[in-house]
Amino acid sequence: MEPRYPFVAVDVPEPEADEIGAALFELGATGVEQRDEQTLVRGARSGQVTLVASFEDHGEAEAAIAALGEMSPPLAARLEEVVGDAWRDAWKEHFAPFALTPTITVVPPWVEHAPGREGERALLLEPGRAFGTGLHATTALVAELLDEHAAELRGREILDVGTGSGILALVALLLGAERAVAIDNDDDVIEVVLENAARNGLEGRVAASAGVVEQVTRQFPWVVANIEARVLRPMAPELARVLAPGGSLILSGILESERDDLVARYTSLPRPLAHIATRPDPASPRAGRGAGRGDAGGEGWVALLFRAPDGAAPASG
Repeated sequence: MEPRYPFVAVDVPEPEADEIGAALFELGATGVEQRDEQTLVRGARSGQVTLVASFEDHGEAEAAIAALGEMSPPLAARLEEVVGDAWRDAWKEHFAPFALTPTITVVPPWVEHAPGREGERALLLEPGRAFGTGLHATTALVAELLDEHAAELRGREILDVGTGSGILALVALLLGAERAVAIDNDDDVIEVVLENAARNGLEGRVAASAGVVEQVTRQFPWVVANIEARVLRPMAPELARVLAPGGSLILSGILESERDDLVARYTSLPRPLAHIATRPDPASPRAGRGAGRGDAGGEGWVALLFRAPDGAAPASG
């Protein structure tokens, strides 16, 4: 008989998808797929996504369903199963090369791709268990800002906080950054980062490790953090601390409704940062760019660019 594999499907509000996805991994999931109204496999209604988590056995899947039901508010998950091993690679059929920025194309390593744009750079990427294919608007917005500021990035060092698959660190290197330091509080994704770096011949320019920004002891001219607003707000003093004088900080994972609060937070620090740009600018005709994939009830995503003042930073404390 062919093997049968259980998976748990649960519909969740889009802004909570990352947190609940992380909870599913903690409950023993070996992988979590996110489906929304724009994926080829249709998911939940607008404003929600369906998380599909695979488990090694039915006992772990049923325990996860029980745990989700005890959350506040409780989540009604359902147990389903697939037969055979083909499902393990089925998701790859829906991950095709795509333009992440005007100069960078994300290419799955199992696909042959011939450059179709002048000056195009291919980024070979397999996310594995880590967040960050580039398909989500929160990632794409940061990549676009890095591309726009490639001249300033060239030859510099960048810190990628919450690196996931390592996509933003690798984008920076392809755009001319000299070196990237990538950290994440999930030990499991570090191997994914290093594998993706090796696929692109960049392993000698990436230092990846498990950790949090509080453990970083030096400063960087560029820092990126694609996390979520509820984490970025309390993290503000630490992100400002590791930003070199005159350095640039890009934040993402922020909904349009959270923009003003985050801007106020980072511009009112003891060493206040200057808000340089919002992408997309809510007042511009391009504001719809942040909506769509990952859209929460019609609300779009934004990325924020800040710059540190010149001069030495005060001691942390």
